[in-house]
Amino acid sequence: MTVDPATEVFEEHRPLLMGVAYRMLGRVADAEDVVQDAWLRWSGDDRSDVREPRGYLVRVTTRLAIDRLRRIKARGETYVGPWLPDPYVTDFGDTVADTAERAVLAESVSLAVLVVMETLSPLERAVFVLREAFGYPYADIAAMTGRGEAAVRQLGARARRHVDERRPRYDVDPARRRALTERFLAAAAGGDLAGLMELLAPDVRLVGDSGGKARAPLRVLHGADHVGRFFVGVVGKGVPDADVLLVELNGGPAALVLSGGKPDTVVQLDVDEGRVRTVHVLRNPGKLARLAALR
Repeated sequence: MTVDPATEVFEEHRPLLMGVAYRMLGRVADAEDVVQDAWLRWSGDDRSDVREPRGYLVRVTTRLAIDRLRRIKARGETYVGPWLPDPYVTDFGDTVADTAERAVLAESVSLAVLVVMETLSPLERAVFVLREAFGYPYADIAAMTGRGEAAVRQLGARARRHVDERRPRYDVDPARRRALTERFLAAAAGGDLAGLMELLAPDVRLVGDSGGKARAPLRVLHGADHVGRFFVGVVGKGVPDADVLLVELNGGPAALVLSGGKPDTVVQLDVDEGRVRTVHVLRNPGKLARLAALR
């Protein structure tokens, strides 16, 4: 099958554009819509003066994502219970060979950082994503956002300070996180409260996102005893025809619980110094539907 050059170029950059849009929005469907709109712009525009397609496409995607995020914030929609970003399948594979670069990309797409980024303005978030996750120079970011370089530097400094002050510290090493996740799942499956308590930090938090569409805590649970007993109680009630897969989501290992072959729950742990600091539990069916392909 022959692919026209415009389509070939766009598809080459699609993973990058999706990465930018998702980090900007934290919502997979909105990110996909932004990337589709970027394709319509790319395919419909006169590209004769486009010397660097990558920069052009990132600029278009960034501006579309800023507009989309402004509309989302303007709607001021209420959400039942705590909100977490949509789970996002990440597989850097051989595309990111450098360990340090891989760690930066993984952290920038983590649930913890994305939650903090929700408190940034759309422009601050754009500058933060382009600078911190993808390493663009401020001059390039200024061109992409239509702002002066001095203003972009101020936005970047303010966003970096804001994120640093609010994001929890945790271990991004995938092997250590995976090992602790496996131990956590084994203890929970066995109803081993004592085993769970050994893994949980005393000040551990459990953040459950159901959107009011499934059973999950409507408030953040605090403390090892509350979190441990919650998991022992949940496992005791059981999930019909359950199966558990270890997958990579948002830059780290996560447990995908299937019920009758359909995504039911995602559990992901933030860990530090060998202890679980935060447990993220996603149960909103609308956010899990896209994970059916991981079965």
